[in-house]
Order: sequence, then C-alpha cells, then structure tokens
Amino acid sequence: TPLGMWGTFLYAGVVHYVTRGREWFTLSHGGADHERLKPASEFSPIEYPKPDGEVSFDLLSSVALTGTNHEGNQPPHLTLKDDAVPVARNLAVFDGPEQRFCPAGVYEYLEEEGERRLQINAQNCIHCKTCDIKCPSQNIDWVVPEGGGGAGGGG
Repeated sequence: TPLGMWGTFLYAGVVHYVTRGREWFTLSHGGADHERLKPASEFSPIEYPKPDGEVSFDLLSSVALTGTNHEGNQPPHLTLKDDAVPVARNLAVFDGPEQRFCPAGVYEYLEEEGERRLQINAQNCIHCKTCDIKCPSQNIDWVVPEGGGGAGGGG
C-alpha cells in the first residue's frame, strides 16, 4: 500500500477494534450451509466422468496423498446422533448428500437384505469437517480425533 507497514497496522486496528472483524467485503449467502441444501427432486442427476489420471484422480489415491493417519484402536471421531436419520431424511429427501459432499468418500449408502444403511468409513477421513458443516439434518457429530492423527504436514 502507499502507506506501507503503518497503513497496514492502521487498517488491521480499524477492522479489529471498530468493526469487530467484519470487513465490508465479507461474503455471505444468507444462512448456514446445511440450511441451504435443496431437495434432490428439484435437480437432475449429474454423471461424472471417470478419473483420467492426468487432471482428475481416483479417490483413494488422493486420500493417500494427504498422509492422514488413524490408529486402529482409537475411539471413533465420526458418529451419528440418530442412526435412523440418514436413511429416513437425508437419503429420502436429499438423495444422501453425505456421499457427495465428503471429499474423501467417507460416507456411502449400502444395501443389505433389501434395506439401505449409511456406512461410515472413518479410516478415509481427512479431518476437513465438511460433514459437520454440510449435513442437512446436522446428524453427523465430528469430534477431534485422538492425538497424533490427522493430515501429515511433513515431506
């Protein structure tokens, strides 16, 4: 900026003390993410192309690149508040958005003996908390995993 470092300090002070961190250019879309999801009946299905290995890649290879580590004996960090909600509401009304909004493919609907159920593959979780934010019923409870797990930052 033309005012240099002192102008930056002045701007930061105004934003912090005067506007309480609410800058004029903060984007808002009128509510929480989970409230903005519309029923699946209002849309047509999307057919996604298969990964080509150049621009798009398969899910498990991408998850492996995050370096996320889960111990086999740690308590679950992804739980459901009510086991009936995923099929009764999320699948029935929204066509199971969990299986699409999770970037790591943690959630999938399986059919066993004519019944559908939500399978949570917590070992694939990359700890982005998207499920906690986007679940339309707010039924997924994401808690911080046991110490030492999570995405690897070392190279």
